[in-house]
Amino acid sequence: MPPAPPCPCSSGLRYRQCCAPYHRGQAEPPDAEALMRSRYSAFALREVAYLWRTLHPEHPDRARPEADMLRELRTSAQSHQYPGLAVLDRRPPDAQGVAQVLFFAKVFERGKDRSFVERSDFRHDGTGWRYVSGHLLQLRELPCPPEQLTLATFPS
Repeated sequence: MPPAPPCPCSSGLRYRQCCAPYHRGQAEPPDAEALMRSRYSAFALREVAYLWRTLHPEHPDRARPEADMLRELRTSAQSHQYPGLAVLDRRPPDAQGVAQVLFFAKVFERGKDRSFVERSDFRHDGTGWRYVSGHLLQLRELPCPPEQLTLATFPS
C-alpha cells in the first residue's frame, strides 16, 4: 500500500492526521491557525462545502446563496494548484475575540504564479473558528520577501 499523502497545508503531517478530520466534520480546528491551514487544504483538495461551512456568519459571502458560492468555488478550484503554504505569524484572540494569522499561500493558475500573502481575521462562532475577513497582497505589492513579514510589518 502506498504511503498516505502529505497534507496540502504544509504541516509536515499526513493528510489523514492533519486536515482530513476537519474536512469530514469529525472535529473542529482548535485555533485560528489550524482553521486557516485546513481552509488552504480545502482549496487544494476542492472541499468546497468545508470552505462554505467555515465562513463566519459576518463574512459578506454568507449573504449570497450557498449553491452559487459552491459553484464558483468549484470552478475556481479546477483551474488552480496549491503547492505549499507558510505561516508567517499569528496572534491569539484579542478582546473582541478576533485572532489573526499571516500566511504566504503558493497558488498557480494555469501555470501562472498567483501566490499571495494574506492577513486573515478569525472568530469563534460558538461551534468553531471561522474565517471573518482577509487583507491580501500579491507578491509584487510586498515591500520585502514574504518570509520577512510579520503581522506588525504587513502593509495595511
